[in-house]
Parts: sequence; structure tokens; C-alpha cells
Amino acid sequence: MDTCPQRALPQPAAGRHGVPILLFATLVGVAVLPLYASQVMLGALDASLHLRAWTTLVTALTMLGYAVGLVALVPLVDRLPNRPLIGATLAAQALFLAVAALAPAPIVFLFASLAIGITASAIQMLVPAAAALAPVEARGAVVGNVMSGLMLGILLSRPLASIVTRALGWRGFFLADAALLALVAACAVPRLPALLPAGKPSYRVLIASLGRLVVSTQTLRRHALYQALLMTGFNMFWTSVAVVLARAPFHCSAEQIAVFALAGAGGALAAPIAGHAADRGHARRAKQTAHVLAIAAIVIAAWALTAPLPRTAAIGIAAAAAFLLDAGVIADQALGRRAINLLAPESRGRVNGLFTGLFFIGGAVGAALSGPTLASMGWLGVSAVTLVVFTAAASIHQTHRDRTPS
Repeated sequence: MDTCPQRALPQPAAGRHGVPILLFATLVGVAVLPLYASQVMLGALDASLHLRAWTTLVTALTMLGYAVGLVALVPLVDRLPNRPLIGATLAAQALFLAVAALAPAPIVFLFASLAIGITASAIQMLVPAAAALAPVEARGAVVGNVMSGLMLGILLSRPLASIVTRALGWRGFFLADAALLALVAACAVPRLPALLPAGKPSYRVLIASLGRLVVSTQTLRRHALYQALLMTGFNMFWTSVAVVLARAPFHCSAEQIAVFALAGAGGALAAPIAGHAADRGHARRAKQTAHVLAIAAIVIAAWALTAPLPRTAAIGIAAAAAFLLDAGVIADQALGRRAINLLAPESRGRVNGLFTGLFFIGGAVGAALSGPTLASMGWLGVSAVTLVVFTAAASIHQTHRDRTPS
């Protein structure tokens, strides 16, 4: 592992800086919005830009860009001063959001979508920077709060995009997001802790070290595996449940499905709770609780949407299960991020990027499996596969006992 320890200018404890942490959580939430928002405006985009067969590429390009950013941009945190790096990346994202809003042709919009995804990787630069605001004994709570912003942004992106697109059109959504991102970034970036890498390894060395970090960092591998399995089930659930609710016997409208998603978004509140528990020495127990919540949630959801219950009761119980499922998955991710942010500071940027990239693969697998599984085995089949991957995460965690926090 290369030695480029980061020097931080003296910073006040995070406990006395609730406003900066709230700002960082808000900034992360705003930055992540466009990664998922396009999924609910594909019809409007096609009607306006005549994308035709390219329509489905919009979300794919944004996600591909994000994955590229995790590998190509986030490692720069371990080489460059973080404030100008994060500020420039967020400014570029705001610029490309504006380009998307004003795009006169499909090719311009598709290019902007790819660039929005690449620059959205600033999210993973912000997590270790926010963690640096806190002493080690409070780092879990701080990371948890920032994670709440991230997950709320993800979970609210679709309903918010639907509402704003109806009111202002898809161009209005991208312009509003660009303006909001620029405003929040202007307030938050100057308050970032100034992390200055003492060494300056070449970009080539940084990228070449990624594979070595995965092999040599047991904590990274384990937490990425837990979260990849959970994200597989998470994406299977959320990709499929909207289809199930729209069909007989529920016949939910798009607005009703959006309200259902809002119920699940409340699970983001689990992140700071889990982080605080880990700070108090209960990381392993918190991890076990997160896995139990996820397993219980999918069992309840499977029953609620297949049992002969009144429509309102079935949807209400399923919404409560969605809340528990989100709470379990998000708590596990917050605990994983806390654990990897306690590792060597000289590789914190790369480790955060790798952690996200690895569990991102699990999420992609879940999204890909959801359609064929729902078509061939129905909701019970989706629930069964989700239960298997959740149980696998819990079982593997139970067998992992080492000196690193769980």
C-alpha cells in the first residue's frame, strides 16, 4: 500500500457542528437525485427529444458514468487537496445538469447524462471528508447522518422527479436540480475539512493500487460482500414491488406508488442510529439487527401482497415492511462505511470508491434479476430470491469474527 498519509488542518469536533453535517447530508442527497430521477421521465424525454430506441440508454449511461467516476475520479481524493477537487467536481455536475436541461438534440442529452453520472461520484469524496470532521468515537454517527442524506436522495428521487416533471417539465427538473446543487455546494464546500495528502502518488499508481487494496483489505471485502448481497435483494424488491402494486388486485396509480415509496424512505433514519450504536461498541450487534430487520421485512412483504387481505391492509402492511427493509439495508451500509473510514487515511478515497463500486454490482444484479424472476415466478419468487440473499449476508456475517469492527 502506498504511503501518502493525509494531513488535516485543525478542525472543530463534529459534535459542535451539526449545521455542516446537515449541509453535507443535504448536498449528498441533492447530488444523487439525477442518478435515478430519469427513470420516471423517460416518456417525457422521448416525446421531447425523440430518443426512440435510445430512451432506455439514459439511465444506463448515468449509472455507467457513476461507476466510471468511482474508479477514475474518487481515487484522486488520495492525491489532491479535497476542497478544490470536490468543489470542481460538483461545479461540473451542476454545469452538466444545466446542459441536459437545455439539450437541443438527443446526442447532447445522452452525453450530458454520462457526464452527470461521472461527476456524481463526488458523493463518495464527501463521505470520508465528512467523517474527518468527527473524532473516531463519533465517526459512526457522522457517517450515518451523511448516509441518511444519500439514501433519502435515492429513495425520494423518483417521486420528486415525477412531481417536478409534472409541474415544470423534464427541463425544469434538471434546471432546478442544477440550481439547488450549486447553491448547497457553495454553502457546504468551504466548510469541508481541509485534507491535504502528504505524499503525491501518480494517478497511474493510484489506479494500479485498486486491485491490491481489494485483495489486502479484509474489512473492505467483507463489508462490500454484505452490502452487495443486501443491495441485490433491495433492488429486486423495489424494482418488482412497483409492478406488483400497479397490477390487479391493487391497481395503484403512479401517485399511490410514490406515496408507498415515501413510506420506505423513512428507513433512512436507521443510518445515524446504527452509526451511533457502533460508536458505543455495538457494531456487531447493530449489524445483526440490520440483517434480521431485512429478513423479517421480506417475509412480511411476501405474505402481505399474496394473502387474502383487504386491499388497504395489504398495502399498509407492505409499506411497513418496506420501511423495515430499507432500515436494515441502510443500517448495514452505514456500518460498513464507518468500518472502512476507520482504515488507513492514506487510502480512504480509494476504499470508499471500491466499497461503493463493489456493492453497486450487487444492486445491478438485483435490478437485472427482478424482471425475469417476477415474470416467471411472481411476487413469491422475487421474495424467495430476496430472502435467500438476505439470509446469505446474515449467515456470512455470523461466520466472520476478527479484530476489525463488524
